[in-house]
Amino acid sequence: MLPVTVAWQNWSGTERSNPALELSPEGADQISDTVRLARTTGTTVKPIGASHSFTAIGATEGIRLDLSRLRGLVNADLGRSRVTLWAGTRLWELPHILNPLGLALENMGDIDRQTISGATSTGTHGTGLALGGIATRVVGATLVDGTGGIRVIDEESSPELLPAVALGLGALGVLVTVTIQCVPRFLLRAVEAPAPLAEVLENYVELNRASDHFEFYWFPHTKGTRTKTNTRLPLDAGTKPLGRASRFVDEEIVNNVLLGAVVGVESLATGITPRVNQAIEAISSRRDYTDESHRVFITRRRVKFREMEYALPLEAVPEALRELRVMIERKGHTVSFPIEVRAAAADDLLLSTASGRESGYIAVHRFIKDRDHEYFRDAEAILAAHDGRPHWGKMHTLGAAELAERYPGFERFLEVRDELDPDRVFQNAYLARVLGE
Repeated sequence: MLPVTVAWQNWSGTERSNPALELSPEGADQISDTVRLARTTGTTVKPIGASHSFTAIGATEGIRLDLSRLRGLVNADLGRSRVTLWAGTRLWELPHILNPLGLALENMGDIDRQTISGATSTGTHGTGLALGGIATRVVGATLVDGTGGIRVIDEESSPELLPAVALGLGALGVLVTVTIQCVPRFLLRAVEAPAPLAEVLENYVELNRASDHFEFYWFPHTKGTRTKTNTRLPLDAGTKPLGRASRFVDEEIVNNVLLGAVVGVESLATGITPRVNQAIEAISSRRDYTDESHRVFITRRRVKFREMEYALPLEAVPEALRELRVMIERKGHTVSFPIEVRAAAADDLLLSTASGRESGYIAVHRFIKDRDHEYFRDAEAILAAHDGRPHWGKMHTLGAAELAERYPGFERFLEVRDELDPDRVFQNAYLARVLGE
């Protein structure tokens, strides 16, 4: 565990910090020793994964723990379709681990650069009204708490802590291993098609209830959307994947090269944005393909952006989108990136954005070089007014007092925090803002 000092910034470059020291532990004992030392010297500790959050949740001026040496499979319980993973395992590594075991994640988002501990700790989710985020499938964890103690938390050992630890914001300790409830490998049939925005909003709840996975993208300044409906199929249903050339053209050329060029020009000449978005809408086509679940869920994204996402009560999503549309035109915002809309099942995790209610997610984006920040401010005012809960890994301005009103499990989470980190060894500025001192 060699110490180094390295300046840190997140993937999008929106947050930076200068840790006093970086360590790369190889096991729970080394993490425990570091936490004990930090506690006695009044230093803070912050684990870091892939740095894919848009917030400063991973920032620290104290000791940063790089978990990149803690990767891969610890063990598998095939009888219960469960795997225990080292906390630094990247999501993109999971197909290579799970496929040979005949397993898959039940659901995924569309980015797989995160670590399993980072994804669960910030509430990363996909879409599907009968399915929760990745953290809802956490059935156990090994955690180094704020005293340096190594705790095993699962259904048999301290089960009352699991609803907090499964989605813990890095506030409760350093995750060493995470045990995930998986499902048998499956296929997804993806149907992507254009549809009028008014029609999608009118039928939004029904479209989600009728589909295993439903989402749509709306480019501001247009009247149309691009919908994606995924249907879960058994492996023996047979694949009909996108051809290699088709996938390359769509995911690399269109989603990365052309998108990067277009938004780069638009950031300098914002007046052309509505016409560009309308041109993209006009050429939107239908695609129908079937492949392994992870190949359908995931999209490669190399164009950097900033993102804000709020979870709303499911039925509130259409009206919030209508208000966003009116606001964008009334305020004269020029928005080159699409708004993404997804959904998730209610769950019982204390700080899950879907805690206790079926939820629809509205994500707004800005190209990293866009200079206008007022769009996020205006969008947040609308989303928060609909009893919205901000994604923990994405940009927002809410503080502890406001968040406590939105989460029925907020006070219980603070109690668990007091138990596991009484001296605030894992504190940083972001946690102080969203959880309080």
